[in-house]
Amino acid sequence: MPARPPIPYDFLPEVPALTVESDDIRDGERLPEAHVFDDWGMKGQNLSPHLRWSGAPESTRSYAVTCYDPDAPTGSGFWHWVLFDIPADVTELPTGAGTADAKVGKHARNDFSVKAYGGAAPPPGLPHRYLFAVHALGVDSLGLDTDAPPAVVGFNITANTLARGFIAPVYET
Repeated sequence: MPARPPIPYDFLPEVPALTVESDDIRDGERLPEAHVFDDWGMKGQNLSPHLRWSGAPESTRSYAVTCYDPDAPTGSGFWHWVLFDIPADVTELPTGAGTADAKVGKHARNDFSVKAYGGAAPPPGLPHRYLFAVHALGVDSLGLDTDAPPAVVGFNITANTLARGFIAPVYET
């Protein structure tokens, strides 16, 4: 397999690390079918994975959770999940929390054009990495509408990030 470039978060401003864990996914291991898309020829359940995090600075005022595929053949990657304005007292999301009727935070539309989690759906070929990241933010709210594109939300997340951590499972068809 050809070498992959560094994970894109290597290019973001350096910040302290959060510890991110999951009962459902593991760094570097295959993404379970439960978290794979349920369309585009995929037969997954399209459930967002369980995530929990710790180690945020005391000045954390909210969180954002994102899932990004840097290996998508688009020239700009693919946003699978963009959840922001998560209150600072929330440090865990259960499996399936990424539905359109999420009770915590706000969903921006993903690159499927849906305001919810959208599972892995890579074209056949090389494995893709899915970066499930948690960002500790220094603001209560990003002040964005849920119609903001993922790149705009990502820009505002980066501008307000105090700490960040991620789990990067892989998936291929």
